[in-house]
Amino acid sequence: MVFISANKETQIIDDIMHHIVTKTLKPGQRLPSENELVEKYKVPRMTVRNALIILEERGYIYSKQGKGRYLKDESIQIQLHLTGKTSFTDKMTQLGYDLTTRNIFCEKINYDAKIYHILNANEEESVYKIGRIRYINDAPIAIHNSFVSKTRFSSIVEDGPEIQSMFAYYRQLGYKNFTSNKSLLSVTFPTSYEQQLLSCGSMVPLIVVESDCIDVNSNNVLEHTKILYRSDKFKYDITMD
Repeated sequence: MVFISANKETQIIDDIMHHIVTKTLKPGQRLPSENELVEKYKVPRMTVRNALIILEERGYIYSKQGKGRYLKDESIQIQLHLTGKTSFTDKMTQLGYDLTTRNIFCEKINYDAKIYHILNANEEESVYKIGRIRYINDAPIAIHNSFVSKTRFSSIVEDGPEIQSMFAYYRQLGYKNFTSNKSLLSVTFPTSYEQQLLSCGSMVPLIVVESDCIDVNSNNVLEHTKILYRSDKFKYDITMD
C-alpha cells in the first residue's frame, strides 16, 4: 500500500510538472483543490497533500491561506557570467537589473586547506569571509561569499562589514584590472540558515559558482569567491561572450 501511494504521489507531481512545463498552467493560476485532485487520482487526501508539499518545497507553487495553491510567477532570466573579470554589481547594473546588496557578515574562518592554497596563505595567516545577499526586484537571488587574506588586505576587519562590492573596494586600494583562471559550477541544497537568507525551501536547489579574482598587473589572487544562486525564481544565461 505504501509503494502504491508513493507511485500515485509521483504521478501527481509529474502531471502537475507537465502542465507547468507545457504552460497549460499559467503563472499565478490557481491549482485544482485537494478535493479535486483526490477525486481525479482516486487517492487519499494525504497522498495529494504530500505531492503538493513537495512541489511547494521545490519552489514551483505557493499557498494562500484559505484560498488554495498557486503557480509561482514566471522566472526572471538573469545573464550570468562565469568569470571574475567584472564584478557582480557592475554586471547587473549594466544589464539594467534592479539590484540591491546587503552585507551580512565579515568573519574570520577556520583553516581551510583549499582556500588557503588558492590565496597563497600559510596556516598562520588570517583569512576572512565577507558575505552579502543580492536582491533583484527585492527578491533574494544569491549569497555572495568572498574569501580574502588579511595579510594582503590589512584593514579588512574594519572595512569588511561595510563592503557591498569587492571590486569597488579593490579599486579604492589602487587595483584596476581583474581576471580569473577558471570557474566551477555545481549544485547543492540550502542549509536552514541559507533558507532563511534566501527565503526558499529546503528542496530548492542552489547553483554554486566558485571562481577566483586575480589582479592582472601582479598576477596575485585577490580573493576566492563562492556564490550560491537560487534556482527557483531565476533562469541563468551562461552563454560565454
